[in-house]
This record gives sequence, C-alpha cells and structure tokens, in this order.
Amino acid sequence: MLSTRHLMSMDDLTLEDIATILDRADTHRELNATSAAAKKHGSLRGYTIVNLFLEPSTRTRTSFEIAGKRLGADVINISGSASSIVKGESLVDTALTLDAMDTDMVVVRARAAGTPQVMRRNIRGSVVNAGDGKHEHPTQALLDLHTMRTSFGHIEGLRVAIVGDIAHSRVVGSLARVLNRMGASVVVAGPPAFMPARPDVLGVEVARSIDEALAGADVVYLLRIQLERLGSLQLLPSLREYARFWGMDERRVASLAPHTILMHPGPMNRGVEVTSEVADAVASRINDQVNSGVAVRMAVMELLLANREDLPAQPVKELLNA
Repeated sequence: MLSTRHLMSMDDLTLEDIATILDRADTHRELNATSAAAKKHGSLRGYTIVNLFLEPSTRTRTSFEIAGKRLGADVINISGSASSIVKGESLVDTALTLDAMDTDMVVVRARAAGTPQVMRRNIRGSVVNAGDGKHEHPTQALLDLHTMRTSFGHIEGLRVAIVGDIAHSRVVGSLARVLNRMGASVVVAGPPAFMPARPDVLGVEVARSIDEALAGADVVYLLRIQLERLGSLQLLPSLREYARFWGMDERRVASLAPHTILMHPGPMNRGVEVTSEVADAVASRINDQVNSGVAVRMAVMELLLANREDLPAQPVKELLNA
C-alpha cells in the first residue's frame, strides 16, 4: 500500500513508498522474464485505465499499455490528435467526460506543465503523471532508480552524473531530488544555454565540462537536446559541436571506472549525445531501463489502485498480501 492515490510528482512518495514500488517491480520483472502465463495475471481485472497521451511517446505509452494489460485491466489509449481537445474541448471537460465513464485510472502525458493536476482535481479515479512539460516524469525516475538498484544493489552512496539539456528536461526535475533524498550525490553538466538559472535548487553539483562531471561517477545519465521545447530558439551552433564537447564517445567511456553504467531516458539521438558504439556497449543499461519501465509501471498501477477503498476489486490486495 502507498500513502497516496495519485502520482503527480516524486514528492508525493515517501521513501517507504519508493521502496515498496521498487520491491514490487522486482517481482514483476522476474515474472515478466519467465513464461507468457506467469507475466500476465488478473490482479486489476475489472478496472478501466485510460492512457491520455497529448504528446508523442513510444516507450512511456507502450509500457503503460503493456503494464495495464498484463495486470488484466481494460486499457484505452487516447492520443492528442484523436481527442476532442483538438476541437476546442477544455481539459476540465475532458476529465469530467472520463470521470462520467467511471474510469479507475487516467495516465496523462502533456506538453503543458500542470495538466495532470487539472485531471486529478476533476476525476474520482487515480491519476498518474506520465510527463508534463519541463516539470516532472515520476515513473521515469522510478524506473531509473530500479535500474540503478538492480545494477548496484543500492542507491545510497552512488555518484550520478547527469549530462546534457538540464534546463528543459523533466527527467532531471524528478530524478535529481529523489536521488538526494535516497543518499546519492548528483552532478550535472551541459552547455551554458542548457543549464537552469538556479541549478542549486535541485541540490546538485555543477561541473564545467562533461569530463569534470564523469570523474568518479558510478552512473552516467545522458540527456538528449529537447528540440521540441526550444521552438525557434537556436542555442547551439551545430549538433556536431554538441557531440564534440558534450557527447559520450569511446574515449570518454575509457576514462570511466570499470563498474560505471550508462543510462539514457530515450529517445536517443545516436551520434549526438551518444555514439552508437557507446549506446550498444556492455556498460549500457538503456534497454534495461525500458525493461524496468514495464515492471515499475505495473507496480505503480497495482499499488495506487490498492488504495481505492471505494472500488470493489479485491484481488489487488490479496495479491499484494500474498
């Protein structure tokens, strides 16, 4: 059981909540790696989950859909272009419509920060933030924590270097603060144009170069340039220059400790923030992150809906107490 019915931000979760989610994700990841029968069960049979994705996505949308279906829920996908929002309907009216259909959970992804909070205020079911603007992406942070814990057995004491477009990334907004809460240290680095005005509010160190950030890192977390959030701004002379000064290549990998792992939230721009050789190297945990994403989102769905005392589906609690 969690202390919340919704997941808007990593700040909604206590450290005990996070441990519960990661432990439950361990179970799902193990089952997902076995047989088709083992990875699909009916703990959420009878529940209806709507994935409202008002912004394009591959990994997040697909993993939420797979997660819901493996748990036996009825999963409905609605894209921005297929919703009445393109006809001028307000978010409030969209939320009220979904609520009138007795949906049990709405998973929301949107370009505008605060969109999931609007849904939460106007729907009785649970709401999960699947990424809102530059604000937060809590399930991404959870799957990243799961990947790190699976690799090292712990989070506390790790040194995590986050490199790239820090200012426009919602990954940083969720991940940096929770790493601090869990006893890890975080250093960020990126071109001056891609650094926030007040990086200190994230509780992180700031490195002047990628090579400075890599020193002593246990985890190197690479971020892509968020071109879709820059509009017409031209903050770099060229992508080639970015790759030269801020990209992860074989030379920089050679400077890392043997145990260091490489991570990336996707989608990758090969040849920009990371070369193909590095993306496919043994140290890469990029595909492990995708794998953890399904298991973590299964855990989040189960545990949030287990808090819904007003709903009749008891198998969730029976499974969690097994």
